[in-house]
Amino acid sequence: MTRDDAWNLLCEYTQSESLRKHALAVECGVRAYAKKFGEDEETWGITALLHDFDYEQFPDPVDPGGHPYKGNTILKEKGYPEFVRRAIMSHADYTGVTRETKLEKTLFACDELCGFITAVSYVRPNKTVKEVEVKSVRKKMKDKGFAAKVNRDDITKGAEELGVDLDEHIGFVIAAMQAQAEQLGL
Repeated sequence: MTRDDAWNLLCEYTQSESLRKHALAVECGVRAYAKKFGEDEETWGITALLHDFDYEQFPDPVDPGGHPYKGNTILKEKGYPEFVRRAIMSHADYTGVTRETKLEKTLFACDELCGFITAVSYVRPNKTVKEVEVKSVRKKMKDKGFAAKVNRDDITKGAEELGVDLDEHIGFVIAAMQAQAEQLGL
């Protein structure tokens, strides 16, 4: 299980540049937390990078062959460990897979938030994450018309499950994304 293999798998199943950038952003946040928690940054990063790799081709969550079920099957066939596959399954509440490990909780906590921070970046004057602050994210969270597809409850629930203050969580993920702004295209 290498990052290069994970990146190639992501690119094989995901043609959308924005979905690839989302995977990179979530990887960024999850890796930063792995470092903070003294966990395996590579494994956590790979898990985050692959969390939505099957979404573009198999988006229907109602279909047991859809996202993330199909991805779980593909990863199992490729020999990815059960704990990685379980973390990916747990990031989608509708699978019924509960989040119990720190990795599972971190992936869930970073997923929607990274998407939202990216959206906030695009409305900043220079369209860069380097201009994003916690207060601007919190303000935009109140605007239900802004990035309407992002589930604000999941952002709040993610911080709660991780056991961190929401503002601290937002700030931590912003800082992680700012450190990788060039790679993220932000």
